[in-house]
Amino acid sequence: MRFGIVSAIVDEQTIAQGRGIHELARLRRLYGAGKWRKRKGIARIRFNDGTTRTAELHWYEAHGIGRKEFKIKRFIK
Repeated sequence: MRFGIVSAIVDEQTIAQGRGIHELARLRRLYGAGKWRKRKGIARIRFNDGTTRTAELHWYEAHGIGRKEFKIKRFIK
């Protein structure tokens, strides 16, 4: 399911960081070493068919590398 983020991400929170991330070895192998964090937030998203929804998103991010691998965890409203 492909989507684009059309609003700012609000209510950002860190879920896990460093060795608390189960995917840490894979993230380092694919994107490089960094201070990795698993984060979540709420944003408005648009799907390829043009529909928009508000959803809770999860992603990984590291300083100097950026946000990677956005996932939709649940729809809101």
